[in-house]
Amino acid sequence: MAQPRHKHALDKPARSWKLPRRVVRVAAPVTAVAVLGASAAAVTWPEAEQQSVSAISMPRTAPSAQEAPDLRVEPISRSAKRVTLKAKPVPEVTDRLFTTARLNVWTRPTESSKLLEVLDWAEKVAVTGRTKGPWTEIVQDKKSRWVNSAYLAEKKPKPEPEPEPEAAEEEPATAVGDAPCAYGSEVESGLVPNGVAVYRAVCNAFPQIQSYGGYRADDGAHGSGQALDVMITDSATGDQVAEFVRANAGDLGVSEVIWAQKIWTVERSSEGWRYMEDRGSTTANHYDHVHVTVY
Repeated sequence: MAQPRHKHALDKPARSWKLPRRVVRVAAPVTAVAVLGASAAAVTWPEAEQQSVSAISMPRTAPSAQEAPDLRVEPISRSAKRVTLKAKPVPEVTDRLFTTARLNVWTRPTESSKLLEVLDWAEKVAVTGRTKGPWTEIVQDKKSRWVNSAYLAEKKPKPEPEPEPEAAEEEPATAVGDAPCAYGSEVESGLVPNGVAVYRAVCNAFPQIQSYGGYRADDGAHGSGQALDVMITDSATGDQVAEFVRANAGDLGVSEVIWAQKIWTVERSSEGWRYMEDRGSTTANHYDHVHVTVY
């Protein structure tokens, strides 16, 4: 008796073998042999053709160099014209002047630019004739540079005469006095020690000056007791006071002097007096008083 077959075995369709999806159709001659029966047919392949069919399942390879797109690149010509950057023109020299003091050289006509060097006294410099405010353009290493016009002269300055031995041993004319002022010491109230020293030195050297401004609350250096105003009635006396204080800056602890819209500072003493911007009035521009700031 025949063994019964399981249902799932009866329903399972016969496995059909299929070629991979990547099938390359190969045109090749075939020899067909007809087999009796309407439901089946057999095909036989020659041996050479069977070998070609075996390559059907091989993966695709990268396209050959002949199939790559034709990219044409222009060759670099060594004889082609090069593009060159134009250098800045060299400023034209129109004259030569002498420095009358040790003078700072700047990249541009402003104190916020870069300080390059300090020229020596009586050094000859090439100028272009171009000015901008208190600045003069000079030429160094074929480049434009700027200096303070106030310290340039057409003639070479003469050297200062050497003091005679007898005069050198004596006390200099700009001796600093420290005696209390004869007409009162109210100005000293609120001043730091260096401020008191400046006040006493000026009142002893210039007894004709009797008006001063010292401590003032909430007023910059005056508010900290580090500033003194020496009130002036004529410009000649103002010049003398300003030069006296500047000459004794080291002994008096002075950091800056302002007079007649010009400023001198210890940090930039090599520049001498520097011009200041217009502040709009005689007092604001310091034409009626010498302002002294101390450490």
